[in-house]
Amino acid sequence: MVQDKKPSGEMKGRRKAAILLTLLGADVAADVYRNMSEEDIGQITMEIANLGSISPEITGKVIEEFYHTCMAGQYIHHGGVTTAREILEKALGPAKAIEIIQKLQGPLRGAPFDFLSKAHPAQLMNFLQNEHPQTIALVLAHLEFDQSAQILSALPAELRKEVAVRIATMDQTAPEVISEVERVLEGKIATVLSQETTTASGIESLAEILNRMEGSSEKTIMESLEREDRELAMEVKRRMFTFEDVLLLDDRAIQYILREVDKKDLAIALRGANANVRNKIFSNFSERAAGDLNEEIEFMGPVRIKKVEEAQQRIVEVIRRLEESGEILVPRPGDEEEMI
Repeated sequence: MVQDKKPSGEMKGRRKAAILLTLLGADVAADVYRNMSEEDIGQITMEIANLGSISPEITGKVIEEFYHTCMAGQYIHHGGVTTAREILEKALGPAKAIEIIQKLQGPLRGAPFDFLSKAHPAQLMNFLQNEHPQTIALVLAHLEFDQSAQILSALPAELRKEVAVRIATMDQTAPEVISEVERVLEGKIATVLSQETTTASGIESLAEILNRMEGSSEKTIMESLEREDRELAMEVKRRMFTFEDVLLLDDRAIQYILREVDKKDLAIALRGANANVRNKIFSNFSERAAGDLNEEIEFMGPVRIKKVEEAQQRIVEVIRRLEESGEILVPRPGDEEEMI
């Protein structure tokens, strides 16, 4: 028999993680990213990019669950599973206590085919109708009932009949079989389904996180995102500000920035900058000051790329601080709004 599905209001673990990282702020999220595997970073990145507006109720639930999960870990460490369960049952009730303990005792895993849950039924129908009837039956048996019903009703008559029979006669499916089907479908669907559920809030959160990471890590994540969804990656990139984007700033903003940045950081940062960026910076110095800075750059000797990236990132942080305080205006690549 087909197992019961998750309640419609239940969120998968990766989405909760994305919401939590967004709530914790870009600086904390960037630190967390540095301790995650590339695969996990890719999954969480996609979740953050696809976050919509999160209600206060959901926000509160995510924070509460995070708090109790952290506390449960301490309970288990000091008093064992039984003690942890007793404490959690008093605080949250038996059902929630068991859920948290199970999460701590094994790796988190979303429901089978949960990566399809955000897709529109019409898109899924077009995607699935070319798959084997048994594959379609397996997928529909694990999606939400409403979603499955819409897809099934839209399939061609003969195919609909065969899929319905296979669902009705389906027994327990081995986890390894489900995992393999998931893997294959996830690879196919990445190039088929559009990102209609993408909203600015998630993209902006991801851009904020990436803006605070060192250049090489940011580049790796962006390359991974571009492989998954080029349009989404371009939208994230549009909301980011990199050191090279100083070319977008007017002279007044540049002069504000030069008063705030460490001159040693500036020299190191410009060591790895292109000619256009250098010229933009030098044009806002006096002739003598520009000469001194150029001399310092030329005579500093070889500099590791990592040190250049770190210096550029510190300058970007100064730019962001000045933008947040309203002292400068930072146009974004692709912005077409007129200024007055």
